[in-house]
Amino acid sequence: MSKKIRVAIAGVGNCASALIQGIYYYQKHQDKNVSGLMFEDVGGYKPWDIEIVAAWDVDARKVGKDVSEAIFSEPNCTTVFEPNVPKLGVKVRMGKVLDGVAPHMKDYPPERSFVVADEKEDELEDVVRVLKETEADILVNYVPVGSEEAARFYAMACLEAGVSFINGMPTFIVSDPEWAKKFEAAGIPVVGDDIKSQVGATILHRTLVQLFIDRGVKIDRTYQLNFGGNTDFLNMLERSRLSTKKTSKTEAVSSLITYDIDPFNIHIGPSDWVPWLKDRKIAYIRIEGRLFGDVPMYLEAKLDVEDSPNSAGSMIDAIRCCKLARDRGIGGPLYSISAYTMKHPPIQYPDWQARKMVEEFIRGERER
Repeated sequence: MSKKIRVAIAGVGNCASALIQGIYYYQKHQDKNVSGLMFEDVGGYKPWDIEIVAAWDVDARKVGKDVSEAIFSEPNCTTVFEPNVPKLGVKVRMGKVLDGVAPHMKDYPPERSFVVADEKEDELEDVVRVLKETEADILVNYVPVGSEEAARFYAMACLEAGVSFINGMPTFIVSDPEWAKKFEAAGIPVVGDDIKSQVGATILHRTLVQLFIDRGVKIDRTYQLNFGGNTDFLNMLERSRLSTKKTSKTEAVSSLITYDIDPFNIHIGPSDWVPWLKDRKIAYIRIEGRLFGDVPMYLEAKLDVEDSPNSAGSMIDAIRCCKLARDRGIGGPLYSISAYTMKHPPIQYPDWQARKMVEEFIRGERER
């Protein structure tokens, strides 16, 4: 078993910043009782066994910089909980723009938006070459929501390079049967799609819905409204980029409901951008149902959380499980960790069952 997990990143935004900070935070505190990990040890791999070996972005303030500097560059705005990230000796390369930057982003101040670098873009063969030269095990896809072409560009590079693909955004690749077959045929383990935060709006909503179902309360309608201040929420003001995101978040909740419910009675999705919130995300959840005697009841909940560390709390496990699968020679979608850490996995399972499956996978009692 290789001691290090060699990871490449596409999209050096807030999520990448939180993930990389976390590697060094837990390395520094490994002998202390610290919180924030669902699994401290995954088949012998600890969080600090992750090593960043390559990175791509398209923003002028990040391209050409060492990753350790780029993660703290504008427009990143997540909490800095580990400022002492050492110089990694890995420069951020110019990625392929494709549909990665929404046209409306140019209408906003540069410190809040993207500034596309005037650099030569890496083509597919360049990405494949870098992945091979750096001996990357895994590429984590963090390109913005709505970047359908860009996401598939990096997925294809992984296929050609023999590198695992973890899809943290809602383009349906790992959950698409055709793509899944390609990775399985190539013997490459993959995880996706659309990262589900440690304790985010999706997992909270799913837990509340499961509670209603388990206790015999019939759900009539529900909504989840999300807003925040990072570039992800600014990007999603362009509603045409939201189709897969809305589907992903909605199916994550509706998949638990075992009876028919009018689609008009389930509303889940991002609703607005509030700049001063920065990387904070606020979610309002409401569920209306009927309990004993068809007597109505209503539940409302508010979640206020720093978005990107919440995401990294799941990605740190997805990465380690993916490396474990590589060590074991397993190819194709990893159903257990995908169901546990992703909103739109190939197969949806209740969260308690997904966790049990992950534990079995780590112990070697389940193949995928």
